[in-house]
Amino acid sequence: MTTSQRDITDLERQVQAASRPFRHLVDQIQRVMVGQDELIEGLLCSLLMNGHVLIEGVPGLAKTTAVSCLAKGINTGFRRIQFTPDLLPADLIGTLIYRPNTGEFTVKHGPIFSNIILADEINRAPAKVQSALLEAMQERQVTIGDTTYQLPQPFIVLATQNPIEQEGTYPLPEAQVDRFAMKLVVGYPTIKQERQILDRMATTKSNLTVDAVMSPEDILAARALVDQIFMDDRIKDYVVDLVTSTRDPSRHKVPILGLVQFGCSPRATISLTMAAKAKAFLDGRGYVVPQDIKDVAHAVLRHRIGLSYEAEAEEKTQDDVVQSLLDHVPVP
Repeated sequence: MTTSQRDITDLERQVQAASRPFRHLVDQIQRVMVGQDELIEGLLCSLLMNGHVLIEGVPGLAKTTAVSCLAKGINTGFRRIQFTPDLLPADLIGTLIYRPNTGEFTVKHGPIFSNIILADEINRAPAKVQSALLEAMQERQVTIGDTTYQLPQPFIVLATQNPIEQEGTYPLPEAQVDRFAMKLVVGYPTIKQERQILDRMATTKSNLTVDAVMSPEDILAARALVDQIFMDDRIKDYVVDLVTSTRDPSRHKVPILGLVQFGCSPRATISLTMAAKAKAFLDGRGYVVPQDIKDVAHAVLRHRIGLSYEAEAEEKTQDDVVQSLLDHVPVP
């Protein structure tokens, strides 16, 4: 056994032990949630890769419930912020308050000063609020007055939006959308799952609870292991080929020419790499395989692809484009 193989084997033992609490966390969430496995796995990946998530789905599909259960399963700070058109930046990050008795200003921190932030219906917030949130997401800090304050760690924004109701909404600017490491699309449950939901939830009082099985220290320690997960150079090249093919589809003869107005930024390359490592961690592996890339590609790339009018005319979606990439870019 070579030194590198021995290192990977040792790392895998550590990963298997460190990923066990995350499986316990999934069990806790599934005490309340029915189905939505991709959503739950995506949320855990986001925690491990230190990335924010945009969750899209019609009302009633348990988007808010999933985030709430995740927060309850971790012994950490959690704040839910309901975004509305009259929300002000100060309502989010805090403000300076004048104290007449002392003649001084004191800082009142806003709800953004927590670990897990649920930004409910984020596209209902006006541009100034979204701009204030952008600094928090990108820099993990906020500025109140002349002073900059660091946000607690871990810090992650889990934002929801409704794709069908557009009245009174403010579409997220591309710069902000690109800051989300992943976009998770929540679909309807199957018939069997819907029946399970009925049996579990059709009551005036729910006794379903989620116990805290992890701490913030567990997450930070797991992130250190995720950074060490081995990724072969050929898989790194595969990631780069997937992302750059959104800008130059002719390179690998991907049949999306004319369908994409603008391709993915280098942030997509970073997020795809980190999401694949997080997926490998959750599976208890110390190395990334090509299937990890494929499993997270839709969530990482879909919101970073700008479709052309031609694509809309042909009723093509971002997921169609991502699937074409996965079908045509050679797998190592």
